[in-house]
Amino acid sequence: MKLSGNTILITGGGSGIGLALAERFIKGGNQVIICGRRENALQKAKEQFPGIITHTCDLTIESERIALFDWITANYPEVNVLVNNAGIQQRFNVLKADAKYNWSYFSKEITANLEAPIHLSILFAPFFAEKSTATILNVTSGLAFTPLAIAPIYSASKSALHSFTMSLRHQLSATSIEVIEVAPPAVNTDLAGQGLHTHGEPLDAFADGIFKGLEEARTEIGYGTSVSRLRMSRDEIDAYTEKMYNAMKDSIK
Repeated sequence: MKLSGNTILITGGGSGIGLALAERFIKGGNQVIICGRRENALQKAKEQFPGIITHTCDLTIESERIALFDWITANYPEVNVLVNNAGIQQRFNVLKADAKYNWSYFSKEITANLEAPIHLSILFAPFFAEKSTATILNVTSGLAFTPLAIAPIYSASKSALHSFTMSLRHQLSATSIEVIEVAPPAVNTDLAGQGLHTHGEPLDAFADGIFKGLEEARTEIGYGTSVSRLRMSRDEIDAYTEKMYNAMKDSIK
């Protein structure tokens, strides 16, 4: 992926990993567009980086994903990079989920983490294929490889996005579109709620590490603990998953 001279759309770019990536892309000489549901977060990002372009939308709604694609391609036809970063993490005990009356709460996580990035990738791929260089970058998770049992939908949806990203890379291999996967470990952001990831990797160090991977032209980029998890054997995955669950299971009782 070339790291300057792009026009980049980052979903969920108002805070956390999305905003940290936006900052580095801006410093690298790219035009950056961020979108998200929270207008106040987008406004704060705009105040921090006046050159950034913001757009409020809810990517869990199909019509808003289509409207975003139409708005971007009409107003910024030079766009050539899509970063599917937006996501939701919910921690719960399936014995207490009460899904009969509360399924919309759980299905929204599937939609945000899987349906939305797949839909946006399919929307943008034909548009990008006409360009000389383009990139689709999907942010999955180390939990795509070693699930966190207290966040079962998040882990499953990120695993499915990893599989989709592999298929997308093969399907687009004959085009100008590069397909990259970033698989973060726990990073100190507000994902899943404020204070739940304070034990994670520092955000700036993580973002710097990801950009090092981009500079090295890697198509699958981990950081910290997620690096080894990308290549674990099945026995190692089983042991790691059990260890994480035993360490955290009391948090969802």
